[in-house]
Amino acid sequence: MADLVSGVIYAFAALFVILDPILSVPIFAGMTKGQSPREIHKQAFIAVAVAGVLMYIFLIFNTTIFSILGLTLSTFQIAGGILLFLLGMQMALGLDICRSREQAPSAAGVVIGTPILCGPGAITTVMLLSNDYGILIPFIAITLSLAATWVILYFSAGIQNLLGTVVTDIMGRVLGMLVAAIAIKIIFSGIMGTLGLTLPL
Repeated sequence: MADLVSGVIYAFAALFVILDPILSVPIFAGMTKGQSPREIHKQAFIAVAVAGVLMYIFLIFNTTIFSILGLTLSTFQIAGGILLFLLGMQMALGLDICRSREQAPSAAGVVIGTPILCGPGAITTVMLLSNDYGILIPFIAITLSLAATWVILYFSAGIQNLLGTVVTDIMGRVLGMLVAAIAIKIIFSGIMGTLGLTLPL
């Protein structure tokens, strides 16, 4: 029992740090700006649901999915990194990249769900945890981390009001630069992995 509890605590901490829902608050608030509280809550649920479905799928099927599709984690990193880079540019520069206003409400939850919450890092972490602990402990940890993430996104409007519009906008643009930088690192890591090389220390 003690091993189960300690394993769940460790796995939860690792996943929560990787998901980093606090970082997603300004991004989520910016993408849902002007929407009703009901729609924002709906998008929070969609974001967590998208991230959860992906994490549970990779927990259960692991690398089998990549094998069936003839893909590798490296190619997934490149694709996810490109999407993340476009999102970062959009945030930093205030651009609307390939997005109409009619599509914006439904897009927020999906984009936050992946690649913001569940990206290559989260998927890799899930795979490593499943190798170390099996299915049960990571399953519980994923559920707990998703529940915590949902609560944070659910109250994102209140957090935004607490910070203020100006602070949120500044944070959104700064985080956009950071997201773009992280995306470049993910893309570079994917390219290195595809070429069979290792990142320099």
